[in-house]
This record gives sequence, C-alpha cells and structure tokens, in this order.
Amino acid sequence: MTIKSLFLALGLLIAGFATPASAFSGGSFPSCDAPQVLNYIQKRFQWTDRVLLQRGLAIEHIERPHLNRSTYGDKYWSIPRLYCHGTAHMNDGHKRKIWWLIEGGQGFAGLRDNLEFCVAGLDPLKVHGAWCRSVR
Repeated sequence: MTIKSLFLALGLLIAGFATPASAFSGGSFPSCDAPQVLNYIQKRFQWTDRVLLQRGLAIEHIERPHLNRSTYGDKYWSIPRLYCHGTAHMNDGHKRKIWWLIEGGQGFAGLRDNLEFCVAGLDPLKVHGAWCRSVR
C-alpha cells in the first residue's frame, strides 16, 4: 500500500464517521429543537431499526422538543451538554417519550458535536442504561 492510498483510505474513513455529526454541527452549539437535530434523530432511528432491531418502526415527528437542563462546567475541563426531551410520534400510532443529549466537541476524534438519543421502551440492549438514564 502506497502512502497516497493510505491517506486516501484514512480520509474516507474519517469522512464516513464525520458525516452524521456534520448534520447538526457547524461551529455553534445547536438547540434542542434545531431542525437538523430532529432530522438526524429521525434518520438515525430509522437506520438503527432497519439494521439492528428490525421492527419496522420509524419516528414520524417529534412533538414539543425542549431543554431539560444544560451543563457547561469550568473553562478548562468542560464538555458543554444539552439534555433534551420530547414526544416521538411513531409510525405504529404510539407516542413515546424520547430523550437526547448533545455534547459539544465529543464527535469522532473530538471533532464536531455528538448526539445520543433514546426512545422509551425501544432500547432492548440497554445501551443508554435502564429507562434511558444516561441521556436524561
């Protein structure tokens, strides 16, 4: 493998990881109800359901997105975080509580922002702890 092809492969790898984060990042910390944040949640949920859970579920829209709390810490060791909440209207007719967390500078390799979300009752592997605790 040549140096040129190594850099090309590395660039493609980084671009693949950075693409989802760029959907809601852009130099300023987004709000809970930013359209790019809600759109990212819907698309990522649909992908996760199709690939992993295979239940045929999708989020049609998120109602009343709002900020639960925020943390900023001190100026040296702070990770700005927004803890958000809303109601997800699912394609099966059910309404479910949804929580999401936006973390500044916590994306791939510390670049961009990171967004984690959890829909009540739809985290069978408890990725976000019992009852979505880590993103509340």
